[in-house]
Amino acid sequence: MIKVNEIFRSLQGESSYMGLPCTFVRLSGCNLRCSWCDTAYAYYEGEDHSAEELLKIIEKFNTNLIEFTGGEPLLQKDELIPLIEQLIAREYKILLETNGSISLKNIPDEVVKIVDIKLHSSGESDSFLTENFKILTKKDEIKFVLSDFFDYNEMKDIIKKNNLETDRSILVSRVFNSNISDEEFAEKILSDELNVRYQIQLHKLIWGDKKAK
Repeated sequence: MIKVNEIFRSLQGESSYMGLPCTFVRLSGCNLRCSWCDTAYAYYEGEDHSAEELLKIIEKFNTNLIEFTGGEPLLQKDELIPLIEQLIAREYKILLETNGSISLKNIPDEVVKIVDIKLHSSGESDSFLTENFKILTKKDEIKFVLSDFFDYNEMKDIIKKNNLETDRSILVSRVFNSNISDEEFAEKILSDELNVRYQIQLHKLIWGDKKAK
């Protein structure tokens, strides 16, 4: 059984798939407690579903793009991977958003992994499992969320130290209520000539806090 907090259809609000219709499957439970988390309701709330039940529910949304998110979906890795394999066999495109603290080993090759690297303001900056750098492929995406310029400088150091710019897409966004503006972060990225994709959370521009990504 898989404990699921919610399933819904929306527009993909982040990543290089931004703007596309997507079915979101938000799994319950998280091993981190980020200070700016906007989905804390998923820490505990949810209902158990079998893989067969979830396949039927997903099919009804009639959307080819599926994202598993959380919470932290890899806390239920043993149950989740067989479901993902069945969806891949049915020719769904799968995105997996994960906080980077759990091993990415054995995730099917077809899955696009969107992996957070937590920074100082999150309170979880030591959580990233460094061995995951070796598992990530060029189709996968790394995500940084910035609250302030301390976060920005930490992100820049991580990118340079691990030579991330040449390997894969790097996603950068700001905490929704940050005192630093999008313009200020954007100007800093340009002046430092960082090869990253700055993004503004589309779902929050459209729906505010009424609808999660």
